[in-house]
Amino acid sequence: MATRRTALVAGLAVAVLAAGGCGATAKKDDAGAAGDGKPATGLRIMVPNTPGGGYDTTARTAAKVMEDAKIATGVQVFNLPGAGGTVGLQRVVNEKGNGKLAMQMGLGVVGASYTSKSAATLTQTTPLAKLIEEAGAIVVPKNSPYKSIADLVAAWKANPKSVTVGGGSSPGGPDHLLPMQLAKAVGIDPKQVNFVSYDGGGELLPAVLGGKVAFAASGFGEFLDQVEAGQIRVLAVTSEQPIGALKDVPTLKGSGIDLVFTNWRGIVAPPGISDADRKVWVDALTKMHDSDEWKAELTKRGWTDAFVTGDQFATFLTDQDKSVADLLKQLGLA
Repeated sequence: MATRRTALVAGLAVAVLAAGGCGATAKKDDAGAAGDGKPATGLRIMVPNTPGGGYDTTARTAAKVMEDAKIATGVQVFNLPGAGGTVGLQRVVNEKGNGKLAMQMGLGVVGASYTSKSAATLTQTTPLAKLIEEAGAIVVPKNSPYKSIADLVAAWKANPKSVTVGGGSSPGGPDHLLPMQLAKAVGIDPKQVNFVSYDGGGELLPAVLGGKVAFAASGFGEFLDQVEAGQIRVLAVTSEQPIGALKDVPTLKGSGIDLVFTNWRGIVAPPGISDADRKVWVDALTKMHDSDEWKAELTKRGWTDAFVTGDQFATFLTDQDKSVADLLKQLGLA
């Protein structure tokens, strides 16, 4: 099949360090001084969409690892869903100077900031760390008539609007950009794609299981339990190479579709936090990344280590922001 190759590094994990009340300013003795050898305290992890999705899984995994490795104590995770993650983004921007707050984010929030016409933007935040990358997956319920990616593409090309695709992100997010890129790769006009948006994997999963969508495009890690239980089939993954956690599942490239798509997740903090607070946060994330517990989670969940901090992550975010904006303009969404 003659197709064009597209590689898009997309988006992932944000942890939130927030004081008990909105707008509270973190005290150094509350957060723990960087380099003092003591676990950080008072950390809260905010997830800007519903429980059960990729952001939620990453944030809760990060919190557990920091607890288990004694990097931080009393870490809390909470969800603040809405508008593709931009409700959470607005909250983070409003918390200017709060060095205890950070947000789980990724490509979904980058795209949603444009498609939702958000007043708050990621360029206003303080970049802390990029954590992981994850391949996407094309999935169907166990009773789907599509037994292979070739079956699905054939039906999709025959009548694009009749084949509904679901994604756990709003337009502009990874679960939206992936099927749009796939459509272009197989010769379908992206404007003909019948895309249904769900607020995170927690909402997308029952839609797939209930047959409300013909197929879904999302991070494969969100479906591993259901795949193992035989409730969902993965037709293809979007990585360059096959995924160890999904034995016998082909890549799109291996199926004759020259498309590679990788999602990423990272962490940002409010604007205007102090250098000391930023160092506490980056040090905690660096220790987490270096821990055996985190390495075990990477293997278990099939995540690719993509850890960078500070200026490197800031540059990456700037590049991603421009790339996503340009692509959404091509699709008429920004």
